[in-house]
Amino acid sequence: QVQLVESGGGLVQPGGSLRLSCAASGSIGRLNVMGWYRQTPGTERDLVATITGLGSTNIADSVKGRFTISRDNANAEYTVYLQMNSLKPEDTAVYYCNVRTGWGTEYWGRGTLVTVSS
Repeated sequence: QVQLVESGGGLVQPGGSLRLSCAASGSIGRLNVMGWYRQTPGTERDLVATITGLGSTNIADSVKGRFTISRDNANAEYTVYLQMNSLKPEDTAVYYCNVRTGWGTEYWGRGTLVTVSS
């Protein structure tokens, strides 16, 4: 059974930084895409960033230049990170970790709240 465990959310002042982590356990294979999405109340879940197993990234325009996605693939234990710098109040959201396997299955974490406020 695949589980995604997120950490790193919290309260930060505008202009500050946070780093989110998501560790995947279970069989997701090597050909997976890991990423982060975010959602605010009453809106759809939006892409923030994704990264393939080979390191190719896709970053939303709204966070490009401020957020960086990276991952570790050591020993088939997959962890994805989201480094968030120069945070703005509009970045406030619940951030969800996502994994899409090479077999077409998709998994979501429970979400971690990021609040940017003074």
